[in-house]
Amino acid sequence: MSSAGLRWTPGYREWLPPAALRDSLTCLWAGVSPDVPSVAEVTPDGCTDLIWQSGYGAYVAGPDTGPAPAPMPPGTILVGARFRPGAGGSAFGIPLAAMRDQRVDLADCLPALDRALPGDLPADTALERVTRVSARLALATPPDHAVLHGARLLAGDGSVAELSDTLGLSDRQLLRRFDTAVGYGPKTLQRVLRFQRVMQILSAAGPKPDLADVAVLVGYSDQAHMTREITRLAGRPPGALLRRLGSA
Repeated sequence: MSSAGLRWTPGYREWLPPAALRDSLTCLWAGVSPDVPSVAEVTPDGCTDLIWQSGYGAYVAGPDTGPAPAPMPPGTILVGARFRPGAGGSAFGIPLAAMRDQRVDLADCLPALDRALPGDLPADTALERVTRVSARLALATPPDHAVLHGARLLAGDGSVAELSDTLGLSDRQLLRRFDTAVGYGPKTLQRVLRFQRVMQILSAAGPKPDLADVAVLVGYSDQAHMTREITRLAGRPPGALLRRLGSA
């Protein structure tokens, strides 16, 4: 998708970045809030986003460890580039542990780039510039490929206990590199990625999925374990999360 093909109507849309950027970016995205005050419900995904907001400007959304509701004025337009777990630290040149659960103005960390993204840009121009700035960040410094590989393993059935040996790193090196490149350690990332798998399953499920089966499928010890984790990460239990996903 390009700015020419994007309709600036209420809703959320995302699309693949150019092929050369896919080691670093999971997607480019845009969102338009309704014409009434609203709250964007943001949940952890292990990623770090460069975001432009109409009327405000650009900021970096660090990796979250819990729900991060964001009040939106009517008709707010957001344009973003989402950096993979393991790619954000090198792209922004900042250890992401310092940005954990934070929203940091781009002017405070990369002022030279912030000048290209003032809050009064037309939406199409903002999209083009966010794409260009994110490409510059992604290509300037390669991501930590060991951490990228570790994140892919943890997104599947990879074991945190075996990750150091698999990647050829000491436990201390592993934690330091994850803190820098992801924003938190492998165990927290595994919890977040497992939660994202649940989100994907519930989004595709019918109105009454068997939550006990879902818990086993994604690797929780039982349904009660899944309920505790989802409540902590999403701010609501699985049933309420399912209803929200269904309404969305």
